Amino acid sequence: MTRRRCPLLLLSALGLLAPSRGWSQPPVVRGAAGDPTLQRQLDAWFRFAARHARGAWGVAVANENGQLVWGVNPTTPFIPASTVKVLTTGFARTVVGSNARKQTRVVGSGQLDPLSGAWLGTWALELSGDPSFEREGHPGGRLADLAAQLATQGVRKLTGPLTVLNERGAGNADAQYPDVWSPRHRGRIFAPLIGSLTVHENVVGLTVAPGAKIGATPVIVGEAPEGMSSLITMKARTVVGRRARLRYQVQPGGRYTVLGTIGLRARPRTFTSVTRDPHAVLEAAWSAALRRAGIEWIRSSSLSTPTDVTARSTLAVVSSPPFDSLAAEINRRSLNLGAELLLRWAAGGDSAADRLTAHVQQISGDYGVHLVDGSGLSSDDRVAPWTFVSYLARFPQLPSGKNFPMLLPANGTGTLWRLARGMPIRGVVRAKTGTLGNVASLVGYLGHPDGVLIVSLMYNGGHVWAARQAQWKLFRMLGADGVVIPSDSTEDADHLGGAERP
Repeated sequence: MTRRRCPLLLLSALGLLAPSRGWSQPPVVRGAAGDPTLQRQLDAWFRFAARHARGAWGVAVANENGQLVWGVNPTTPFIPASTVKVLTTGFARTVVGSNARKQTRVVGSGQLDPLSGAWLGTWALELSGDPSFEREGHPGGRLADLAAQLATQGVRKLTGPLTVLNERGAGNADAQYPDVWSPRHRGRIFAPLIGSLTVHENVVGLTVAPGAKIGATPVIVGEAPEGMSSLITMKARTVVGRRARLRYQVQPGGRYTVLGTIGLRARPRTFTSVTRDPHAVLEAAWSAALRRAGIEWIRSSSLSTPTDVTARSTLAVVSSPPFDSLAAEINRRSLNLGAELLLRWAAGGDSAADRLTAHVQQISGDYGVHLVDGSGLSSDDRVAPWTFVSYLARFPQLPSGKNFPMLLPANGTGTLWRLARGMPIRGVVRAKTGTLGNVASLVGYLGHPDGVLIVSLMYNGGHVWAARQAQWKLFRMLGADGVVIPSDSTEDADHLGGAERP
């Protein structure tokens, strides 16, 4: 397939790529390689979008060779929100590989008393920031599996406080809010504490049902993670009726108090919140796992002195699913914690966002990208629509980019569930949404009958809902007779063949 250089530099020199001022409609950029019918469709769509969602729009639509077909402010940086996860996924996959796994270990120094089953020596949990660790109903490592491995080796008693180390035992594991996240986000369900100390995504859940009779104490019928109920003080009571007026208060030490009333005929009530003390949650879950495995845990600070201390060794280990499985789920659920942990996995803690930015610039060119986190939750992130299009065109051609589109949600799944309507079959779209209070973005691949389109739609303004509806409208229009995105994007050099540099 013949490639033609896209005239972005000429258009920029003529001033056609300047950002819009106020709410006036910016000029439309039509690429030299564009199909006239497609361009007419895009012209009509943007007239609709600009009328229904007044604000700043940035759009870049490219063909399968990465050549610009149509655009609005394509090289102007916008706040991208969660579409940053696309770039984080590519960077982390480049560094760690598609089959890499995170491991969680029980490590120790000492020996087992074969008569009593007591571990004589020191021990600790070694956490690595595995986003899948101790998740209910999902693949991933579990504390119960670690405890079962210890029991299989004959361990029947552990003594000492819980020590939690980070990966490779290089200090104590911890978790904190990224400095670049707005205080108004921190502590909400989508913005938990981030760090190597991650258990059940640092979110806790509790389900409370009415007691057996009026006046009885309500009962806990569900907990996540297992063992969470040991941190609960129940001060609520069962009353007449069907209504539930329950609430919880956070107490020191990672504990919770449940207050209020629940009707005898009421349905169970579920609470979900981020934890402020993941160490307390981990300790409660570990205690429950040991108890299930038949291991007694004496939490005394005094440790038995082993007669033959050896170097610290692995006593038990569990692994996460492979990187690609983690990344696909993180993008499907738009999991901020997961994206931040992928970034740390690839780049560590220092200058991680700078390394991510440098990676994107290396792949797509320096067309307006500045990233301060891996999830897109910060309003300080900036990415131009053309940067996304260029990256999505070029990255699948690299060895680390093989099958990269498959790591993005398909239409009808995850955050693209609304695209179940208006699409012929699942897989016509592989894309990622981004949403903040003033952001609606949508970037990815679309299987058009005439070839794969690479689309970046970015809106910053006060009409986010209307902008999102307009974005759905365009994807439905272009994908109504679409084809499934191929599962292998690297075997054909002409398919997703790398963007021409503007």
